[in-house]
This record gives sequence, C-alpha cells and structure tokens, in this order.
Amino acid sequence: MTMPEPILSAEELTKHYPLRGAGFSRRTGIVRAVEEVSLGVRKGEVFGLVGESGCGKSTLGRVLLRLEEPTAGKVFFSGGNLGEFGKARLKQFRKEAQIIYQDPYSALNPRKQIGHLIEEPLVIHQVGTSKERRERVAWLLKVVGLLPEQGPRYPHEFSGGQRQRIVIARALALNPKLLLADEPVSALDVSIQAQIINLLKELQAEFHLTYIFISHDLSVVEYIADRVAVMYLGRIVELGPKKEFYAAPVHPYSQALLSAAPNPDPTAKHQRIILTGDVPSPINPPSGCPFHPRCRERQTRCLEKLPSLKELSTGHWVACHLR
Repeated sequence: MTMPEPILSAEELTKHYPLRGAGFSRRTGIVRAVEEVSLGVRKGEVFGLVGESGCGKSTLGRVLLRLEEPTAGKVFFSGGNLGEFGKARLKQFRKEAQIIYQDPYSALNPRKQIGHLIEEPLVIHQVGTSKERRERVAWLLKVVGLLPEQGPRYPHEFSGGQRQRIVIARALALNPKLLLADEPVSALDVSIQAQIINLLKELQAEFHLTYIFISHDLSVVEYIADRVAVMYLGRIVELGPKKEFYAAPVHPYSQALLSAAPNPDPTAKHQRIILTGDVPSPINPPSGCPFHPRCRERQTRCLEKLPSLKELSTGHWVACHLR
C-alpha cells in the first residue's frame, strides 16, 4: 500500500534563542529549543508529539506553522517551501493551518462576545457577507456542541470545556486542512478531557482534518494518535506507528516515559523505570547523546557521538547507539 504524501514536513529544523544578560546578570548564550528535527505529517492522520515539559514540543509546533522563524532548516506545506511563501500565499496558508491553544481562556479576548470571536477569522480573510458569516458562526457553534443563542455571551460566562469548544469552533471557521493542537486538554478536568478528545476525533472524520497533537499525557496520545514522535531536549529520539510504539518502545527514554504512565489493568506486570538526575539545560546540552546523563545503558560512545535517527522496522525510527 502506498503511503500518502506528507501535507507538512520538516527538514533539519532548528530553533535557537539568544540569551542576553539583564540587570547585574552577564549571562549570555543560546537556548537550543529545537535541534535538527526532520519529520513528515501525512494527510488525514493524527501525529502525536510527546515529551517532558521544556523538551521543545510547543516551540516546534510554532516553527512548523511559521508563527516563529526557524534558525535553520526548512518546512514544506503541500509541497511548497513555507519559508519562501510570499504575502499572498502565506495568508492562504493561515487559512489552511490553524492552532488550538492549551489555555482556552487566555486564547479568547474577554471583552468580545464569542460570536464575534468565532467570526473574526472570516472578517480578516474577507469571507462571505455579514449575513453569511453570522450563519456560519451559528452553524459552527452547533458543530462543537454549543447553542447558536450563546453567541452574544462573553468567555467568562462559560466553563473551561465550553471555552475550548469555542476555540475549536474558531479554528474551524476557515475550513483548515491542518490543526495544531497544543496541549488542548491539559487544563481541563479528566471527564471534560474525554469529551473534547471525542469531539476532535468526530471533527477529524467529518472535516477530513490532519492533526499535530502535542501532549505530555501518553494515555491521551495513545487514544487519538496514529503515529507518535518522542522529543527529548529539542530532538526527536523515537518516531513510529502508535501500536508498535506502545507495545514495544525502543529508546530508553521512551521506555521510561511509558513505565511512568498508569496501567488500568491491575493484573498487568508493571515495572517502573526511575530516571536519575534532571533534564539537562538546553543552554548547555551534554555532548554526544542528549539522554546519556540519565540513561542506565549508556556506553562510552554515547558520551562522545550524537546518534542519528535510523529505521529499525517499517516507519519505526530511533536515535540510539545501542539499538
């Protein structure tokens, strides 16, 4: 079976931030947020991106959508180089790729009615007449499980789950092809998380959407994703199909992450892998493999040489000298 072409891909994508001293501090340097990431997101799939807080997941997402410019590397969308898009093509790309933020309250202007907030993308891109836009807003509210009559209300009048539905409705306003969901349920109660995740799955099927789903919750990613990429200190250390990844993770860091996730089966044997030490600083990353200071299996070459991603089986890649 021929695999679908990527709707979005990255080649050696890198993002650094200069660190400048302030006040009495003279500390300078570079924050290496994303380092040489290459990936491809296939049309119609849910691409899960997981890792500890601070590993660079959200930064990678923003660079992929050109909300931030990369330090090096390229991003391609529908076959075109995103970095070479002119003003008109970039505006079209903004219609085709939307984002769902982690905190729905801070993502919504508290001084505007939610109907106006959902209509705003349509106004900016000059889509339809005023009547047509109002009709689409009413339809979008129904699509995400709210009532059209709630359009004149303000964000503070809604619960957290309802506000996230409003954010999703706004993201769908322009009929996008790609949605970047950046920790979309981490700020919600567990029962509400399930509702929002099911809503996202329903919308994907109805609108033929492609998702990049960023999360630190492995159980949520297991439920919604088709493929999973694991990030550590700005780099992808493992990437593969969901079933294969969850059944037999290969990289030592992936194994430790999955061992920390709760298992709903009380009869299952569960051995927790405890990582020692803290995540190294992206300002001063370790030499060789970035995971070696915390790895139980490290060898001399792990301290000296950076491992490259290699394909162990069809579609399953890992960056480890010992695999």
